[in-house]
Amino acid sequence: MPSRVAAESRRMGAGAMLPAKFYDRDTEQVARDLLGAVLRCTTSDGVASGRIVETEAYLGEHDLACHASAGLTARTRWLYGAPGTAYVYFIYGVHWCFNAVTRAVGSPSAVLVRALEPLDGVELMRERRGVTHDRDLTNGPGKLCEALGITGALNGLPLQTSPIEVLRGEPVPDSRVQVTPRIGITKSAEWPLRWLVRDNPYVSRTPKRLRPT
Repeated sequence: MPSRVAAESRRMGAGAMLPAKFYDRDTEQVARDLLGAVLRCTTSDGVASGRIVETEAYLGEHDLACHASAGLTARTRWLYGAPGTAYVYFIYGVHWCFNAVTRAVGSPSAVLVRALEPLDGVELMRERRGVTHDRDLTNGPGKLCEALGITGALNGLPLQTSPIEVLRGEPVPDSRVQVTPRIGITKSAEWPLRWLVRDNPYVSRTPKRLRPT
């Protein structure tokens, strides 16, 4: 059943910004409820946005796949911050990844946005990504950050006032949601903490071992 906070967010109307209290909940519930929401980033180049179709939850210091497993460091300090904060980090020396911090201050956890269905600014996304197929614009966490212009300059900013915004979108019914273990990690890899919109062409590639039969 939809949570009380998610239901309240729906009553706010399409396009309304999700409030900080939306993120002040269990990380798994936030990851589920973010499906269908709209991630939008405004830069000097223009506005680009997409509908969230894939997320992953990272649960805190006990989760070995979460950066918080290393404790409070210069890199992880925003994970320990207020719910609804942007946590943007660099991986492989190539890609930025965007996360929304969840739960209360001092409870380090976040939702990684893994894939978007492009909405606004598609031409800008194509220019930034330089790809020939639109389904490759935002079907991965690094790809979507490049497409939307999300960089580390936005790390630690509140989502309610920063160039990154998460807006209410079309709710996704449970019948269209698939849950799998997280992908692209080696630690705590068996935990079922990845949510995606079933059969959506813009989700990242699911390993064969996790595909439904």
